[in-house]
Amino acid sequence: MTASKLLAFGNVQINLTFGRILSRLSRVKKFLLYFRCSKIWLFAHYFVTLTASKLLAFGKVQINLAFRSLIRNFEPEFHNNAMRRTIPAILMVCSCFGTTRAQDGNTAYSFLDIPISAHSAALGGNNVSLIEDDITLMFSNPALLANVSDNTLNLNFMTYIAGTNKLSAGYAKALGTRSTIGFGASYLNYGSMTKTTENMEEQGKFSAKDIDIQGSFCYGLSDRWTGAVTAKALFSNYGEFSSVGLGVDLGLNYYDDVRGWSVGIVAQNLGGQVKAFEEDLETMPFNLALGISKDVPNSPFRLSFTFDNLTHWSKDYFYDISGEEESFGKRLIKHVSLGADIFPSSNTWVAIGYSFRRSKEMKVADESAHWAGFSLGAGVSIKKLKLGLGYGKYHVGASSLLVNASFSL
Repeated sequence: MTASKLLAFGNVQINLTFGRILSRLSRVKKFLLYFRCSKIWLFAHYFVTLTASKLLAFGKVQINLAFRSLIRNFEPEFHNNAMRRTIPAILMVCSCFGTTRAQDGNTAYSFLDIPISAHSAALGGNNVSLIEDDITLMFSNPALLANVSDNTLNLNFMTYIAGTNKLSAGYAKALGTRSTIGFGASYLNYGSMTKTTENMEEQGKFSAKDIDIQGSFCYGLSDRWTGAVTAKALFSNYGEFSSVGLGVDLGLNYYDDVRGWSVGIVAQNLGGQVKAFEEDLETMPFNLALGISKDVPNSPFRLSFTFDNLTHWSKDYFYDISGEEESFGKRLIKHVSLGADIFPSSNTWVAIGYSFRRSKEMKVADESAHWAGFSLGAGVSIKKLKLGLGYGKYHVGASSLLVNASFSL
């Protein structure tokens, strides 16, 4: 099939899909989808706004101007004034979309919140600003693909809870000096379970699983700015119930290699179900995340700060074992994860992280989190082979171990 036919087919299918999803969201006024084709790949843009007519009109004008400017300057010399208009527009899109989603309590595909990268997990769980030759970071922020070696193949394994394991894989390919494409897939198998009636009569066995297949495109907008988009196809099967979903991640990264600063922002899981488990279509677990990483001068250390779920501020969104209403300050700290790297040598790393939210929400009856907020990890590079190991607690009943293996072909 030619590129033009693929673009036309994709445009029609995505418009139909999201039309069905948005028909269930009463607070969404309008959804606009722009498909643009560059010399190498395609550029996708989502526009979502709330019902207020003035905000709708303003957003439409600003986003059209920003993205047309971006596409017009989508060439080796990227102009700074285009970047100044594009970044605020993207932030506004993500904020409006997230505000709408935050008011909808029904979300599917929560397995997307389980980390894949051992290094990201070791730094708190969802690092979106780490500058490393590590393909697994594309699952957190597709803009980080810019740092991955050409022709890299990756395999991953994670123990989640008893009888549940997550397998994933990735591949990255450089296209010239500014572009990189990546492909990834993950499979979460919940094992075999017994099917019973309401009277506890056994009726055989059934299995449950989640699958994510995705493709990413990353482009160097300038010497320091990188932008990327990821398209996802999601499949869930729980016995006789199944669903299909489509989603998108939008990512940006700013990296100053002289001062050792990296800032990443990503809108994860924009989208929803195409086929529902039963009657009602559900959304995806949208997350707007901001991350900052900084090399400590004249030392083998790097510090990372990640701010998750920046569109979720309602007291009903966070769980507290005491059942008491939390203050704004306590809700604020639950958005924060801290991490620190130490580099014993040029080809090894050791990391430690802490998630305030995980520590608070995994407290049990004795009000002890049992070290749930802490995470650890280490990695080594041996010529073309890179190995990473991460440890964290993402469920009250078990600890998780993540293993990454990447090889430059």
